[in-house]
Amino acid sequence: MAKLWQKAYTLDSLMEEFSVSSDYLLDQELVIADALASIAHARTLEKLSLLSEAELSLVEEGLREIILLRQEERFVIRREDEDCHTAIEAYLTEEKGEVGKKVHTGRSRNDQVQTALRLWMREFATRLAEQTLSLCDRLFAFAEDHAKIPMPGRTHMQIAMPSSVGLWAASFAEQLLDSVRRLVDLDVILDQSPLGSAASYGSPLALDRSFSASEMGFAKVQNNVLYANNSRGFFEAMVLDCCDYIALTLSKLAQDLMLFTLPELGYFSLPSELLTGSSIMPQKKNPDGLELARSRAALISGAATQVKSIIRSLPSGYNRDFQDTKGALFAGAKATWQLVGIFIRMVERLEVHEEQLLKACTAELYATDVVLHRVAKGELFRDVYREVGLHLDAVEGLDPVASIEERTSLGTSGNLALEEQHQAARALSATMKSRLDGYQAAYQRLCGLREVAVVLY
Repeated sequence: MAKLWQKAYTLDSLMEEFSVSSDYLLDQELVIADALASIAHARTLEKLSLLSEAELSLVEEGLREIILLRQEERFVIRREDEDCHTAIEAYLTEEKGEVGKKVHTGRSRNDQVQTALRLWMREFATRLAEQTLSLCDRLFAFAEDHAKIPMPGRTHMQIAMPSSVGLWAASFAEQLLDSVRRLVDLDVILDQSPLGSAASYGSPLALDRSFSASEMGFAKVQNNVLYANNSRGFFEAMVLDCCDYIALTLSKLAQDLMLFTLPELGYFSLPSELLTGSSIMPQKKNPDGLELARSRAALISGAATQVKSIIRSLPSGYNRDFQDTKGALFAGAKATWQLVGIFIRMVERLEVHEEQLLKACTAELYATDVVLHRVAKGELFRDVYREVGLHLDAVEGLDPVASIEERTSLGTSGNLALEEQHQAARALSATMKSRLDGYQAAYQRLCGLREVAVVLY
């Protein structure tokens, strides 16, 4: 089949390679979403009598076949197709006849890709929130299991004040929980259908945009058709920003773990199956996963910046520049998915060495506690502060566990309030499950298949 825009000339081969780039490969990510959206569009055309009932049945049959082929990784998109949209239309025309030429009626590749991307991003954001909540659960459980194990708290990387393994782990869990809340809130923006906006200016056909949105399980229509187009890249950047916050948190966790698993400290250790070796030094077990977590966090942040840089100065209406936001979205999203997944395994298998942690709780760690204990008995803070600071060698260590337990203010090591955090996580998890069940129900109504996912990882 010729290109969707093919007319009376052939595109220069270098121009084809330059303009298509890797888009035809990236579009494998969108095949199922595009097929589902095409069913919704075909049903909208049937409502307008632009497709007969028999033609609609053929179209739906063909699109269902495409979904099954993609699930088996057997749907082919060639460079000359340019994208999944051409490949899907070609399949329908070859397998189901002339009706394949009708499916694009009233639609542009602009709103077609926008709708496929919106379905993909909506599901990805929800699945990422669900996976990040799984990591939160493991961090909260780790914090609970080790709540009373002392640990030196550090500022400027130097020994500072008494802390605990529980306080340390729960801090990351709560930070990730807030990142999940960002993803949850983002759904209000992502859950609107751009289908029917065509090439930014709508169509003279009386397409029922509310009907097609409902068929796909969208909460509403994205109203202004020009905004629907202009939001491309804008919404992708929002998704990647959420990914960036998760990655920033995990990069900090990776850095901590690299320090705390150093043989010189030995607070924690990771199992051998999560470490790699050296090609020359036989004794080495390297935390490559933690090091790559830092660099992947930079790549994810870079993907968000890349998308914003591409769309920053574009005029209204469709511009081909949008194509180059797709690779950044998929790369950043997948890197974040893998990052969260690898930390789930790391937290599950992280070993705590209590003896080393206790040994690290040297007398100087309790200098501030000594000051505040004396202040509680009536002495002046600044006077005691100076005296203790000038005679640090005279500071005696306190009982490490008792020091944890006496910190009873909300959120401190003796009062982590983990149950409240668990409840918040469970509520968010229920929301995510409800959303995914809703998407799945809409997909099943569209294609009749029991197991359908737009995001295949």
